[in-house]
Amino acid sequence: MEEKGAENGVAAMAACYQGFDPAAYLQYNYTPPRADFERKDSIVPWHACIEHSLKVRRRGDGSCDVSGELLVDIGLGPTLYQVMSGCEVFNKVLLTDFLEVNRQELRRWLQDEGGCSLDWTPFLQHVCKLEGRRPSAWTEKAAKLRRVIMDIVPIDVHCPQPLALDALPSAGADCLVSCFCLESVSPDLAAFTRALGHIGRLLRPGGHLLLIGALGESYYFGGPGVKIPVVPLNEAQVCASLKESGYTLIRLEVYTLPQDMRVGVDDVSGEFFVQYILYLREGFNVQVLFKPF
Repeated sequence: MEEKGAENGVAAMAACYQGFDPAAYLQYNYTPPRADFERKDSIVPWHACIEHSLKVRRRGDGSCDVSGELLVDIGLGPTLYQVMSGCEVFNKVLLTDFLEVNRQELRRWLQDEGGCSLDWTPFLQHVCKLEGRRPSAWTEKAAKLRRVIMDIVPIDVHCPQPLALDALPSAGADCLVSCFCLESVSPDLAAFTRALGHIGRLLRPGGHLLLIGALGESYYFGGPGVKIPVVPLNEAQVCASLKESGYTLIRLEVYTLPQDMRVGVDDVSGEFFVQYILYLREGFNVQVLFKPF
């Protein structure tokens, strides 16, 4: 009975996404004030903690080497910022999302034929600056990112095998990135925790998971009138779910949303970034850092 209830909850969540509008979602969340690159407290520049993490490790200044052959983005929606630095430290990048409308949006950018709902140039320029390059190098970065993206494929994080069996090498991915996915597609905390375990099966032993998610959010709008429920998480629940799912937590940063960023498209109060979570293996130490903003 409990398993049937979980299945019904997941099915109800899938139904909520039938009216998802990528263009509206991008307008709500990836334009000013939320995407103001002149402000350090703006949401989207804070998302660059992923780019910073890969940049630091590329320079050899950290103890964890987040690099390798294959990076997989789990449920990236219609967005690209998550993998803009990944193309510098991984030879292949696989993009995944549940919705075909989001995969179509990504393909339009990948094929470079125009018609994208958002101009990603300012994001590419910002990442270039974070990497110590001139902003004009964004064209080279865009070309490199297009070269390393191997495919854009469907995913269902609520399945024990989230991807098609032939989507990944048998050894698994070296790194997973996931931003605002799991809490936004799960009917409750138990489903969120199970999804963390499912995607962990895609990682090689000792692989890394870089995770950004919402804190205290119960809904967001995926388009005009499309109100999508979200599991309202706190830091303790995130840490507990990761531990239960077999991850070792290395670092957690927390961002508190400024009042003027609360623009009525959701009720999020903050965000978390889990940095360098290693799939559980013997001998790893646990380090948790909270960084208030």
